[in-house]
Order: sequence, then C-alpha cells, then structure tokens
Amino acid sequence: MALSLPVAAAEPDAGQSAAESTAESTADSADILEEVLVQGHLTRYSATKSDTPILETARSVSIETLQQIIDKGALNLADTYVYSAGVTGEAFGFATRGDWLRVRGLDVPEYRDSLQALFSNYNNTRPEIYTVEQVEILKGPASVLYGQGSPGGLVNIVSKRPQERTERELVLEYGNFDRTQVAADLTGSIDDSGRWLYRLIGVYRDSDTQVDFIEDNTRLFAPSLTWRPTELSNITLLASYQETESDAGAQFLPIAGTLNRAPNGRRIDFDFYAGEPSFNRYDTKTTSLTLLADHQLNDTWSLEATARYTDGEADYQQAWTALIGGDRFVYNDDGSLYEGGRVPRSFYDSFATSEQQAVDVRLRANFDTGAVEHQVLVGAQYQDVTTEDDRAYAYALGYDLETGRPDNILGDTYWIDIFNPVYGRVPPQEIIDRFLRDGLPANTKDRGLYISNQISYADWRFTLGVRVDDVSSDNGVKDQDDDAVSTSVGVLYQFENGLSPYASFAESFQPVVGTNEDELLDPQEGRQYEVGVKYQPPGSSAFVTFAYFDIEQTNLADPDAVGGSFGQQKGVAKVKGAEIEGVATLADFTVEANLSYLDTENANGYQFASVPELQASTWIGYRPSRVWQGFKAGLGLRYVGESNNGTDSLTTPSYTLADLMIGYEMANWDFALNLRNLSDREYISTCLSRGDCFIGERRTVTAGVRYNF
Repeated sequence: MALSLPVAAAEPDAGQSAAESTAESTADSADILEEVLVQGHLTRYSATKSDTPILETARSVSIETLQQIIDKGALNLADTYVYSAGVTGEAFGFATRGDWLRVRGLDVPEYRDSLQALFSNYNNTRPEIYTVEQVEILKGPASVLYGQGSPGGLVNIVSKRPQERTERELVLEYGNFDRTQVAADLTGSIDDSGRWLYRLIGVYRDSDTQVDFIEDNTRLFAPSLTWRPTELSNITLLASYQETESDAGAQFLPIAGTLNRAPNGRRIDFDFYAGEPSFNRYDTKTTSLTLLADHQLNDTWSLEATARYTDGEADYQQAWTALIGGDRFVYNDDGSLYEGGRVPRSFYDSFATSEQQAVDVRLRANFDTGAVEHQVLVGAQYQDVTTEDDRAYAYALGYDLETGRPDNILGDTYWIDIFNPVYGRVPPQEIIDRFLRDGLPANTKDRGLYISNQISYADWRFTLGVRVDDVSSDNGVKDQDDDAVSTSVGVLYQFENGLSPYASFAESFQPVVGTNEDELLDPQEGRQYEVGVKYQPPGSSAFVTFAYFDIEQTNLADPDAVGGSFGQQKGVAKVKGAEIEGVATLADFTVEANLSYLDTENANGYQFASVPELQASTWIGYRPSRVWQGFKAGLGLRYVGESNNGTDSLTTPSYTLADLMIGYEMANWDFALNLRNLSDREYISTCLSRGDCFIGERRTVTAGVRYNF
C-alpha cells in the first residue's frame, strides 16, 4: 500500500497534475489548479504518451515535479525516487555509476522524453538532474507503448525545454564533502513573434563524496532550440554534452565487518575505500541530440515525432576486495585473520561504449462517434542500439585458490588491510593486460507498430491498446529474432462525488538471447492485473488513490535445471501488492505521504532480493501566505522495511531517515538549506547472497542560492 498527501500550490505532484479535470468551485481552488497544471501535468512526450489526466487513467503513475525536486534537495536522479509508492529508490545505497531503483519489486528501464535512454550498464554518463523538468514513474507493464521492457514499469525523465517567457537563473551551491556547483538556466524568445525559442543549460560541479578518494566532478552544456513555423507546428532540438570524472561509489564490502562484526569483533568504517587512488576511475562522456516535433494536420489529426542519437562511453577501472568463500577474509591456521584483516583484491579495467539511434512517429486523432469520444494513437517505433565492452578482470590477485593463502608469485603485494588501509600498490599494466578480453559488439534492433484508443462515454473511460514488435538481437556470438504481441485494456468510472474505481490489464516481454537444446529461448513475459480507486473531492486539488496489483513474470530460468544451464524456462516470479498515494493542500501546508506493501516470490520460491515488503514516506511543506511571507520549510520522513538476499538466509535491517529544508524567497532571490539523512544515520541499503553489502547515503548538507534575472 502507498499513501501520499502533499499540500501547497508551490509543490504540485502526481495527484495535482491530474487535478486539471476537477471542477472549479472557488477562485482560490482555480488558482491552485492552474499552478498544478503548469508544474505537474502529463504531456504527449510523457510516460503514457498522452496528456490524459492521471485521475482519468486506469493505471498508476507517480510524478516528481521540478518544485518537489528542488524542495527536497535531490542531488541526483536516485534521490527523486525515494518519495514514491511501490518504488525502491537507492536500491544499492550510495552510488556514483547509476541511479538504481526497482518498481513493484522489479528492475525497470530508464526513458527520457519517451525514448529509452540507458542500455546495459557502465557505458555512458549518469543523467544530470539539473536538466530535468519532472520525473515520471509508470507502474506495471508498458510494452503496449514501448515494446520490450519490464513488467515492473518504467521511469521517464522529462527534459527542460525552451519557453517563450524569458527566464534566467543562476544557482550557486556548496555542501559538505566540499561539494561546489555552479549552474545556469536561460530561456526565452529569440524574436518578437515568438517563433524561435532558446534554452541554455550549463553545470559545473567539483565535489568529494562520503567515500574516501571518490570525487563526483561534472561538466555539462545543454543548448536547445524551438522553431514554430506556424501556430500549428513545433519543432524542438535538444542537444547535450556531459562529461563526469568520478569513481565507483560501491565498495562491495563484506558482510562480516558491516552487517555483522568481523571475526576479530571490529567493524569496517563506512567511508572505507577498497580501491587505489592512482588506478581507480569512472570517467564518462555522453553526447546526445533529440528531436521533438508535432504538427496539427486538421481538426481531427495531429502528427508527432521523437528521435534521438546518443553516443556514450565509460572508462572504468576499480579495485575491490575479492569475494572468497562467502566473505572477504583470509584466515591463519589458528583461526585468526591474516595480518589482522589483510584481504586480496580484484582489479577491473573496462572501456565500454553505447550508440543509439531511435525514432518514434505517432498519428493522433480526436473525434466523436455519436456520444462516444475517441482519442486514437497510431505509432511506429524503430530503435538500433549497439554496445561494446573491452575489459580485463584480474580476480583476487595473489590469492591461491587451493591453499587459501597468498600464492608464490605475487604474494600479498596487492592486498589491502580493510581496518587500516595503506595505498600505493598497483599492479603494472602488463599484469592487467594478461586478463584483457576484447568485447564483441552487441546490437539490438526493435521495430514496433502500435495502436491505442482512449474512449470516453458519459462518465466511463476505456483504454484499449495493442502492439506488435519484431526484435533482432546479436550479442556477437549468437543472433536471433523475436516477435511479440502486447495488449493493454483498462476501464474507469467517474462518480459525481469524486470517486473513480478502475481496473486494467497489461503485458510485457523481454527477449533472452540463447538456446536450449538447439531451440531459441523464448522472451520473458509479464502480465499485470490491477484494480483500484482514485478519489478527488469535487472542487479540490487534493486526491488519494488506492491500487492493488498482481504481476506474474514467466519464462525465467528453471530453478531445477541441470548443470546450471538456463534450463527449460519454467521459472515463474510473482508480485502482489497494494499502494495508496495522495496529495492535498491545507492552508499554508503541503502534505505528501506514501505507503506500499509488496508480497514477492522469485523463481526459487523466496522473497525478491533487496526488495522490502513495507515502505512509507511523507513530506510536509510549509510556505506561509501572510506572516513570514517568503519563508519556506519542509520535513520528510522515509521508512524502508527489512529485506532479504533472495534465499531468506540473510536479512538487511529496516531504517528510517529524515530530510529537512529551510529557506527564504524574496524578489529575485531564493535561499535554501537542505539536509538529507538529517541524523546522519549509518545504515546498510542491502546485502547480497554472494557476500557483499552496500552502504547507504550519509548526511548531505547543501546551501544554495538561486538568482533570477
């Protein structure tokens, strides 16, 4: 279950975005609804590829708006996920290589402006949050709109785009871990007619992090241009270049010494760095060019197109403690730790690239057949993605697998004392090169045709959709073709009292490259049944939604397969759960609260690894309208329940964190102080059955000033 209740026109969110359909009863409520519509509504480039209000859609969608992102002090995309129902944000704790999350217990793909943005891992930059207008989470299968994907849903990031109104912003921030950032966002009209619009976004960041020796330095430049050749046409070109110099935040620390005490009773410092400052790096570059275009053909038909070219790369080197026998310790004959805690390390060297070419063209028709209104969407999508990874993996250098001791060649030269680390021992490149393997290019081409119809009849809302996909996959060793038909149906009824019960069904598929007894493996398939109710009191911007869902994922690896093969694909995973979300405005306060419950079962019959059953969060914002005008404050609480390692043999404890914001707005100035993890609680995000744990985010303190001119 998931409950959410925000309260203030200054902080619109998912529920408020749907409020555009609410009747206006007073001038005040009308003003609130207008603000919400500007800040948090869905567009034709949104996760649903539709501007239909959320409260009229028989699906679950959560939105984090720009104002919420700012107020909650989100420093990266992962920070925006932790206040959504049914979403496990920061799934692997403090991270610098990516933004890990699970939706309804399952990994989900990341999209940007309704086109997929990331493919595989560690081959492009982490998205820069300052370029984001809002974050949308579509829950449940979405193959009917997007083709191959996860039954958990997807995340769609909406980019900042050129605006006709002139707005110029300069942001200066300083925080703990010596985080310094300068950012600028300039937009407006180039000509008097407003046919040419521009936007320029720039970011420069120089920052240390909570882990010793790890930096997070970023430079970004994102210009964009909109051309309106007629009143019925819009053509926008978004360009972006980003480079980041960093290191891997995850240190893959052993269970013994973190979750449990080490054999000598000691614990590993949470800021411990297992790498080598002169060896480790995670340096990335990404260049992208995105086209967004639409044209109203006539009173009925309109045409839309989204296209993108992306080129990304990641130069990744890391040393970490080697996994030995379920932990990372080596023992003496008397049972004591080798040299008090000196452990072997693995050295990893990778250069990975990704290249994407994608286009999605849509025809949209709005028409009536008698008393029935139709919104028909007909689309064609093509995507061509190539990834490649040349890498070396020198596992446990100097460790003798037979004796469990240092070997006779390298000995413990490159080992590290996890309780008293000394750095500077890096293997020469010729040793690393012995393990080098040239990766083979992996290519995926996806061609899809889809059609959907949103039907309105009196107080009824129906959604019908079907998509046909043909996917060609080539991993450099095997190639195969897969095809799939995906469907989605939904029905919702709007009562006059504001209640809107609904039910929906949706499907997903995900190709699996490989063979089983000379037969190509079938795609993994998912289906979801969802029922719920959405409620918005007439004339109010407040809302609450309840959803119950049942997901089944099939064609997974058979847990009883012989010899560790992918087997007969008889594996089945199941997810059942409930969520409540809501928003409301109460005088000068905004209140948001989320509660979710997940009952998961993997193919082996255990709870999903690293997925808690229970989560809850709330955010209360305050902006006084009379006394203390200009003052603002916010307080958030996040509870994440305990999780296991996928076999019920290990449990990661629950934790509760608090976030705080205080600030003052006057004229063109906006001052704010944000503290995330207010009490600086040390916690573990998750521990895996392979024997390593991931440390949660420590307290971050950021003081910022925004100047609009």
